Amino acid sequence: MNDQTTPSNRGPRTSGKPGKPHRRPQKDPVRILAFEALRAVDERDAYANLVLPPLLRKARDKGGFDGRDAALATELVYGTLRRQGTYDAIVAACIDRPLREVDPPVLDVLNLGVHQLLGTRIPTHAAVSASVELARVVLGDGRAKFVNAVLRKVSQHDLDAWLERVAPPYDDDPEDHLAVVHSHPRWVVSALWDSLGGGRAGIEDLLEADNERPEVTLVARPGRTTAEAVLDEVGEESGLPGRWSPYAVRLAEGGEPGAFDVVRSGRAGVQDEGSQLVAIALANAPVEGRDEKWLDGCAGPGGKAAMLAGLAAQRGATLLASEKQPHRAGLVAKALAGNPGPYQVIAADGTRPPWGPGTFDRVLMDVPCTGLGALRRRPEARWRRRPEDLDGFGPLQRSLLRTALESVRVGGVVGYATCSPHLAETRAVVDDVLKGFDRAELIDARPLLAGVPALGDGPDVQLWPHLHGTDAMYLALIRRTV
Repeated sequence: MNDQTTPSNRGPRTSGKPGKPHRRPQKDPVRILAFEALRAVDERDAYANLVLPPLLRKARDKGGFDGRDAALATELVYGTLRRQGTYDAIVAACIDRPLREVDPPVLDVLNLGVHQLLGTRIPTHAAVSASVELARVVLGDGRAKFVNAVLRKVSQHDLDAWLERVAPPYDDDPEDHLAVVHSHPRWVVSALWDSLGGGRAGIEDLLEADNERPEVTLVARPGRTTAEAVLDEVGEESGLPGRWSPYAVRLAEGGEPGAFDVVRSGRAGVQDEGSQLVAIALANAPVEGRDEKWLDGCAGPGGKAAMLAGLAAQRGATLLASEKQPHRAGLVAKALAGNPGPYQVIAADGTRPPWGPGTFDRVLMDVPCTGLGALRRRPEARWRRRPEDLDGFGPLQRSLLRTALESVRVGGVVGYATCSPHLAETRAVVDDVLKGFDRAELIDARPLLAGVPALGDGPDVQLWPHLHGTDAMYLALIRRTV
């Protein structure tokens, strides 16, 4: 098989049969859109959740692209990205060369086809023919033949049979088996397993949860609306109460947040329930003495800051929201617009703060991280991150936590949070910083997440997608003692 395009097979005017006119490839707007989204993710390091919505809006504006088309395009993009590792292994078993020698656009078309064959209910003949037509449109006839040959091989077995063929036995290599079966890089499997602990069942449940489509969760921003009011607006058919946060509303599958005025007006926003719990826990942690000045030291894009600003206002306190990147500081300002109480948004480097020591009563540092806790929402991140990324984040995370401890007054509380369960970004950071900062102590965060089960031995808290239905948020609460 040959996946290379030559001038002679880009689009000949006639087929191989004399006298028969060449049939033009049929343009399928759904699959072309999905292909364009995957190319943007690969070529520009874009995130699908940022690339896909404008592509869908553009397609709708052109007409002839309805809600079912949008749902299929979304499933094709996210399903292909989530299962990329598995599909790569299957494609590799169907070709006679190393996978790295297949051009990325060709591999995108192939994986889109494999997902339709093995991950959806699309009939086999339709999945193959639609993928070949897509290849003819975006790659040319020569590569379309290659796509056709590979997908016909793939269609000979279902997903379970393919996994039996391409995944090493669990007993021989547990981590590699899980990596192929559940489509995660091996190093990520290892890191998540170390953080989670336990045996095979727990890690498999976690990896499976990473591959599920996450719910869209809204937050009723304190002081601007209530969860009950949001539920009334979205209606019983579209909304459910949150599991853990009193401010959360879960949207039914396919619910579009922008369709509701309560979201468009900023009274509510889109925010994972785990993120809400982190802000609530910090706001409710006991402090000694005054409670007037709060800081969100890594505030972008503004979800936690908006919650904290509302909660602070209800107590007569003020929030300073600081974000290093000016464009992200702008997002924070937008999220906080309309807050009922006083607040301030600044663009500042949290490792070189413009405020003085001991200024604040409560400080949140939700630090930059690998994002391994949000792989449900950003499936491409698992393929983009590398173990060496930890070396870059570690010093920054430690510096930001030290800044937070210097910035809080004696008797005040710091919340160290990260959307990664990797031990190198969670407990290792907290332990290292506290070894060199003996004027603070960990406090038990578990009672501040009332009603949330399976929070471990404490005093810090790790949330999990498979246990709590949230992103894998980590939180340590630290009180300044001297």
